Amino acid sequence: MVKTVEEKIELTVEWIREQVKLSGTNGVLVGLSGGIDSSLVGALIKRAFPDNALGVILPCKSNPKDAQDAIALAEAIGLEYLTVDLTEEHDLLIGKIQRRLEGFDVKNEKLADANLRARLRMTTLYGVANSLEYLVAGTDNAAEVLTGYFTKYGDGGVDIIPIGNLMKREVFQWSKVLGVPQQIIDRQPSAGLWEGQTDEAEMGTTYDMIDDYILGMEIPENDKHIIEMLHEKTAHKRCMPPSPPKF
Repeated sequence: MVKTVEEKIELTVEWIREQVKLSGTNGVLVGLSGGIDSSLVGALIKRAFPDNALGVILPCKSNPKDAQDAIALAEAIGLEYLTVDLTEEHDLLIGKIQRRLEGFDVKNEKLADANLRARLRMTTLYGVANSLEYLVAGTDNAAEVLTGYFTKYGDGGVDIIPIGNLMKREVFQWSKVLGVPQQIIDRQPSAGLWEGQTDEAEMGTTYDMIDDYILGMEIPENDKHIIEMLHEKTAHKRCMPPSPPKF
């Protein structure tokens, strides 16, 4: 029997509660970016733990609209939140790294800068989570898991991934049911890695194409090639770091 969206939401909420129970922790938190994925996870953890769910907003040279939308989500669903601005810490650390690398042949300073932001956010989330004895919920959906569209030990460094099996179009469906504000639903998907960055432009294909690929549907050969190339290239992100054989 095909389950309704509401039934799937309730099963996911029960799963979140079970994960917290198994871990012996007190609740769950999520980093709120102002985007639809983190907003949906925020709504799910709020439903699972009305009194023990937290949103953490982590500006880092970010567009002010990101924090505004994150706050709009928290207020719409009654999710407690706090803000920790990481701009100063990011500037300090990236500055030290760049000074130490003077004289080296630096290949990808832009990506290193962006990934550092994601890892600073992860570190901060765990600093808060450990203090409260909460789990850290991730925000990656099925398309991002498949293509490895997340920062290793950044937004990929979490305890649970409540929407890891949801296609992007399902993320939109669930978000509407759970009351995510329309201004967030209408946003262009972006990891906020740098000004003007969008997910689909960076990946080279669309979420619709990736969703269709997951469903086993026919898609243009070029999109299929990009998706499979991304999946293969990012295999290391979905595995434990390799170890040599036992000698």
